[in-house]
Amino acid sequence: MANQSSPSSIYCASFNQDNSGFAISSRDSFKIFDSTTGRLCYERAAGAFVIVEMLYSSDLLALVGAGEQASLSPRRLCLFNTTKGSPLKELNFLTSILAVHMNKKRLVVVLVEKTFVYDLNTLVMLDTIDTVPNPKGLCAFSPSLEGCFLAVPASTTKGAVLVYNVMDLQSHSEIDAHRSPLAAVALSSNGMYIATASEQGTLIRVHLVSESTKSYSFRRGTYPSTIYSLSFGPSTQLPDILIATSSSGSIHAFSLMLAINQRSKRSTSFLGSVLPDSVSDALDPAHHHVLQNAVSSGIRSYAVVRKIDKLEGTSSPSQFTSIRATVSVITYSGYFQEYTLSISNKNESLWTLEREFNLYPVISS
Repeated sequence: MANQSSPSSIYCASFNQDNSGFAISSRDSFKIFDSTTGRLCYERAAGAFVIVEMLYSSDLLALVGAGEQASLSPRRLCLFNTTKGSPLKELNFLTSILAVHMNKKRLVVVLVEKTFVYDLNTLVMLDTIDTVPNPKGLCAFSPSLEGCFLAVPASTTKGAVLVYNVMDLQSHSEIDAHRSPLAAVALSSNGMYIATASEQGTLIRVHLVSESTKSYSFRRGTYPSTIYSLSFGPSTQLPDILIATSSSGSIHAFSLMLAINQRSKRSTSFLGSVLPDSVSDALDPAHHHVLQNAVSSGIRSYAVVRKIDKLEGTSSPSQFTSIRATVSVITYSGYFQEYTLSISNKNESLWTLEREFNLYPVISS
């Protein structure tokens, strides 16, 4: 691993909805990259931005300034066309914009105590959601039109999550996930599953959105740690893998499908039927695969699972001999990393660093 002790020059980093591209912003510019090749696709020297949100690989961006220049107010959302190199529309708010999410029909803008939902094509405001104080702009969004949900904190004293149906414009459910306030939340791209972590950072819980009381737990570690990011692998049903990054500098991968399927088989046993939910929802720690010291401790990082390849077994199509996951990581010290995580049918894992490059030369060029 390269030395990542340099002071951060990245103001924001985000992947697009299918993780095929990512955006970063520095003090002077923002840039768009292709996740597969690392190719620089677009750049604009226009000052510092705290939000650069892509809409898949289209020419539409949602931009929010860092406030270091009068023209780049953190209370102004600019919808920007990269082909024309000019703004399409600007929306102004009373307080700073903390998060922005889009799919092909909806635009969601998160403020500290309110969240606004717009029709993306007409920019007509469709709904306003009053929320508990959310100064970090913590939220998750599933871009699928069939299962388009928004998740935001529902409490400042415990880890409760409000799940809102963005297409139907109504509250879906409230999930009591943790005793401590939330630190991270993620929705699967199909909107079927939600993952949460509290400020303690020791347990990561996964809920089925349609059955908000049903949960599974993974133990990340014994000592508290700040969870920086959670991300499900791509899937049309139950994702194979859930990825987490934390302040410890490690990357954590949880074999979600294998663990839940194994637990489902055990739940039919006598022991599984008599254990209380608080015990029986804990998944086997053998399904936790850790890459230690991937990032320097305390350096913020953001990881996604871009691709899953399965090698099918010969005895039954449902039995695969291995999973290969492509995991992409952006560190706020200015590095892009790509790993291959291989997990065998015996649950043995291997992390392989495929490529790593320093974003600083690109940022400062």
